Amino acid sequence: MVDRIALLQIGTITDRMRDMLADRFELLPLLDRDDRSGFLAERGQDIAAVLTNGHYGVPDDVAAACPNLKAVSSYGVGYDAIDVEGLTARGILISHTPNVLNDEVAVTAILLWLACYRGLIAADAHARGGAWEDGEFPLTRSPMERKVGILGLGRIGQTIADMAAAFRAEIHYHARSRKDVPFTYHDSPTALAGAVDVLIVITPGGPETHHIVDAGVLDALGSDGCLINVSRGSTVDETALIEALRTGRLGYAGLDVFEAEPKIPQALKDMTDRVVLTPHVGSATVQTRQAMGDLTVRNLLQWLDDGTLETPIPECKGM
Repeated sequence: MVDRIALLQIGTITDRMRDMLADRFELLPLLDRDDRSGFLAERGQDIAAVLTNGHYGVPDDVAAACPNLKAVSSYGVGYDAIDVEGLTARGILISHTPNVLNDEVAVTAILLWLACYRGLIAADAHARGGAWEDGEFPLTRSPMERKVGILGLGRIGQTIADMAAAFRAEIHYHARSRKDVPFTYHDSPTALAGAVDVLIVITPGGPETHHIVDAGVLDALGSDGCLINVSRGSTVDETALIEALRTGRLGYAGLDVFEAEPKIPQALKDMTDRVVLTPHVGSATVQTRQAMGDLTVRNLLQWLDDGTLETPIPECKGM
């Protein structure tokens, strides 16, 4: 039997992924080790590949301890937790899992929007708590024929736009460059927010988009506006968001991601009438997570076979 390649595992993986990797890789889980630094000192030079996810990325101590690292396969579409510049400078290839989760993240965005507009959480409490016996639930807002802004019109943003068409939405967007799409382009997030009823954030995370939704964007969205975030918690200034909601300068928020997740500010938890919260479950269906896991493994197997990746991050294309 050919010697298996040492593969560092950061985070959990499924039994299916483990079985797919078993014949070709020696799997070395990292996070459950008590002596992490000692383990890296002992085995770091053997590690040729890393399997990680969008949350953990590749920590600096791991990158430094693995001088022979050649490939990183990340489970997830976002890779802002990975030092792309540093790793690619070393010739290390990096892959992620785009496309296979587009539909589910878009569904989550639409779900949060509808839950905010139709008061789903409050209506559920009204029905369960018996308040219906004392009076009707207040009227809510229709999502039909609204102006929907998409901040970050990539693959998932386009899928959100396609789904919003079912609600006869008028689509507006802001992205790093104008796209060849039949939607209205705005040259800044603030201009976009000022033109729409609903602002859906699906831009990548990282330093370039840190707090791209700030107090000015929230004020432009306005007291009837609805903010939906299914991208990264870092894209929204959470302190400014809480203040805008508290003072009524923003109408609603549907949030799947948070700045310090899994911790969520108590102020957001307390706003049950106008805020809907989900625990970063944008792609969390059995079918989609299996597809993501399969693609994560296929990237590693393809790299082992011919030195290429099925879905390299854009920064690695051509390497």
